[in-house]
Amino acid sequence: MGWTILYICLGFIGGLVLGFLLARWLMKRELQKNPPINEKMIRAMFLSMGRKPSEAQIKQVMKNMNQYK
Repeated sequence: MGWTILYICLGFIGGLVLGFLLARWLMKRELQKNPPINEKMIRAMFLSMGRKPSEAQIKQVMKNMNQYK
């Protein structure tokens, strides 16, 4: 009975560690494929809408986006 509880606890802890490492690896891979938005992307978005953004507008959009992270 005592060994069974030990094996269950070790399995649970091992599963937590492996789950954490797997989630971390998947998150890093996803961020490499789809990087967070940057100033260049905001500038392209403004240009696609037919507007020429000023540097102040780009900084304001970046500030607003960082506020919601």
